[in-house]
Amino acid sequence: MNIDFHTHGKLAKKLPFSTQYTDQMFHKAYLKGLDAICLTEHFNTLSFLEMYDYIYTHYTHVGDCCQSKEGLLIFFGMEIDIKEGGHTLVIGRYHDIVELNKKLEKHKAKESFLTFDELVTLVRQYDVIFGGAHVYRQGGHIPELSQKQLLCFDFFDLNGKDLACYGLKMQDMIYQFAHRYHKPVVSGSDTHQATQYGCVQTCFQSCFHSIKQLREEIDRGQYTIQISESLNIQVEDATLQKRLLKEVYRLGGDYVALL
Repeated sequence: MNIDFHTHGKLAKKLPFSTQYTDQMFHKAYLKGLDAICLTEHFNTLSFLEMYDYIYTHYTHVGDCCQSKEGLLIFFGMEIDIKEGGHTLVIGRYHDIVELNKKLEKHKAKESFLTFDELVTLVRQYDVIFGGAHVYRQGGHIPELSQKQLLCFDFFDLNGKDLACYGLKMQDMIYQFAHRYHKPVVSGSDTHQATQYGCVQTCFQSCFHSIKQLREEIDRGQYTIQISESLNIQVEDATLQKRLLKEVYRLGGDYVALL
């Protein structure tokens, strides 16, 4: 079972939600050979709740996931900023992610982000899997958190975008960092654009569709991480397409129709 643990269903945070764009993203994820994705949209993206409600309402329910007509499983999640600087990931059931997002409503602007400790206190009220996203990305400060704080994470993110940006040395850095705190590493493309799917993927030996099973399989460590030989090209192309499509939208055009 091949999973992408860090994905987005919108082209950009400040753009309106497009059902057509999100449907197309999931379709292309399946075509890229993924069996499942964790939809970790930014917690402060425009129309977050509208997007998640659409998926939950219009897609088939399978365990704790939703499933596309092709068979792609969608685990619900969210990417959350912290006041110290840096991003975290939560993965859980639809209702928990939605309720958690509502509780974060007053903390979606940069000046009102929760501290790491405040976020952990909130997150631990739910049955979710909690991860550290793109640990060494410029501008983030997750490595500067205390050992006690870092031990709160359930996993760390080997991020496709960062592998393309900083080189494969990032892989060693993430593994060394995670090993220091005895935490597993899983991979996510961090894509906003379908070209980036498959640049990295976490490949499990078994299939599952519950948060409980997902947590157990991560803890067992019975998986491999595959990095595409075309990772750099995929990320570069996706970045360029995103920039061009955002410009089309800014000029009043229909960027979805171009795809």
